[in-house]
Amino acid sequence: MLVSNSGPDAASRAAVRLLMQRLPSLSPVEGGASVEPIAPTDPPILRSAQIVEGSAVRAVKVPGASGATTSGFGAFLDGAQKVQVVAHDRGMPIVIGTVSAAVRVRVDRRMITWGHQPPRVERAIYLPLRYLPTLTAADVSTVAAQSRWRIVDTSTADKNGEYPSQHPAFLLDRAIRAVDQQREELEDRLAEAWCARGEAPLFIDGGISRTTSVASSTCAIGVIKSHRTLYVQGEALGIVMSLRKGERSSVFRVAPRSRSSVLSWYLRLRAPDGHDAMWGLVRVEVAECDRLSERAEEISRWVLAETTPLSLPDGRWDKMAYGVRDCEEFLRAIS
Repeated sequence: MLVSNSGPDAASRAAVRLLMQRLPSLSPVEGGASVEPIAPTDPPILRSAQIVEGSAVRAVKVPGASGATTSGFGAFLDGAQKVQVVAHDRGMPIVIGTVSAAVRVRVDRRMITWGHQPPRVERAIYLPLRYLPTLTAADVSTVAAQSRWRIVDTSTADKNGEYPSQHPAFLLDRAIRAVDQQREELEDRLAEAWCARGEAPLFIDGGISRTTSVASSTCAIGVIKSHRTLYVQGEALGIVMSLRKGERSSVFRVAPRSRSSVLSWYLRLRAPDGHDAMWGLVRVEVAECDRLSERAEEISRWVLAETTPLSLPDGRWDKMAYGVRDCEEFLRAIS
């Protein structure tokens, strides 16, 4: 996932001018304030998972890992988001969120944009309408129509009927989470479209369990670089943290609440010597399948093959495939 931090463009400034006509107390933010993703509020956790390859987690050397140069991936999918605080009204943040996603296809060792589904870029204005009493429903409709952007209310009640705090930072966090959710929806729609055609295996930057059609497709392979949740406990944790380059863990089943179950395993892409225990460690997700050991070995070789060329100068190069970096560069250019 790319997070773009460029300043507001002409369309964003025009949207602010529209709002200023209807909110006399609105104060634009000079240059627009780009916001970094919010840090996770949940603590890092260890979670048990059902082992489906053998009876316990063990380190498995991937056959042919040292010379893995051939990849079966035909395309790469990633998304991007940009969050900007463009104004405030008596402290209430006015946010413009831009999300984008694209599939980049590898053809003759070159990366091109997938022709069947163009890259998608969407924008929305995030407002705490409950705390902007001078902004009428008619005003909201006019701004949405003239800007051609969605208006998202960041002050709606939760499932318990409780309204959010009026604290500006809390409302900003709500907007950031809403932008993040919109990016995921864009990525999911592209992944579903790719899997429906079944053209070739798709490298997805992140998990595949959010939608049933993607989670059950043999075309979708998710590669997760962050490990806020580790699906191992006790002795199994030490085994995963001690994986060497070209080794994977046993396959286990991940079945998140309200999501589809998938098969998963940890894979070490680069030697961790001199680095922290997470260096070069990814977690792979694939659809449920038979002959899972063979599937895990095949996909692991593909992921290992994607470690070259290096994704420098990106700071996540130890875990990032070059095809994903290409997606990020492309999205930065169009959004």
